Amino acid sequence: MRESFFAVGSRKSAVAKVWLFPQGKGEIRINEKDAKEYLTRNDLYESVLAPFKVTGLLGQFDVQCSCAGGGLSAQTGAIALGIARALVSYNPDLRKTLKSAELLKRDPRKKERCKYGLAKRRKSFQWTKR
Repeated sequence: MRESFFAVGSRKSAVAKVWLFPQGKGEIRINEKDAKEYLTRNDLYESVLAPFKVTGLLGQFDVQCSCAGGGLSAQTGAIALGIARALVSYNPDLRKTLKSAELLKRDPRKKERCKYGLAKRRKSFQWTKR
């Protein structure tokens, strides 16, 4: 059996490289910091744990992540996708469970571009009749 499992996850402009180490204590390290310290909001931490909760493998792996780009929320989505992909490389039988929970799907939404003639992406200037 391999000693670690690697996968890459992405969301918006954030990219996360994830390594899973089996027979761990459940420690999650993101950019050399503890996950609770790095992810300041509780809902972000819960979304990182979602792949483990769905598969019932919470606390059985140590996770090492390297994140770059995007904001904290985008990095969280990238980490969750990376963990889900690494779990599939660990055990291909988990694919059906993770896919039905929509944890293997990359979120395709990106920032909308600015259009000429408009104030912002969709906001237009105030219309005056005369």
